[in-house]
Amino acid sequence: MSREALDHLGRFIMQHLRDAAFETTDRLVAGEWKAPALQPLQHELAALSGEQRELVRRCCRRVVDGAIHDFLFALAEETDRGSERVVLLVDGQNAAALSDGLQGEPFEWRSQFSRYGESPENA
Repeated sequence: MSREALDHLGRFIMQHLRDAAFETTDRLVAGEWKAPALQPLQHELAALSGEQRELVRRCCRRVVDGAIHDFLFALAEETDRGSERVVLLVDGQNAAALSDGLQGEPFEWRSQFSRYGESPENA
C-alpha cells in the first residue's frame, strides 16, 4: 500500500505541479497565451534569442525541480522531528513516513510520471 500511495503522490505532483509549470513556461516562451496580463512578458521573451529562450526554459526546470525537492525534504524533516503540524496525507497515510527519503522520490517520479521526463544534468 505504501508504494501505491507514494506513486499516487508522485503522479499528482508531476502532473499538477511540474508538468503544469513547464507547460506554462513553454507556452509563455512561444507566445501562446492570450491573457492580457501575460502579453508584456511574452513580448519581452519574444525579443530574446533562441539560446536565451532555451536558458529561460532550463532555469524554470531547475527551479521547479529544486523547489519540489526542498518542499519534500522539509516535509520529511517535520516527520523526523515528530512534529504533526505539517503533514501531507495520501490515502490517509503520512507521505513522509512512507519513504526513507521523500525528497529523493522525484528522481523516479520524473521518468515514470512526468511528460517532460528527467531533467538534463546540464540544466
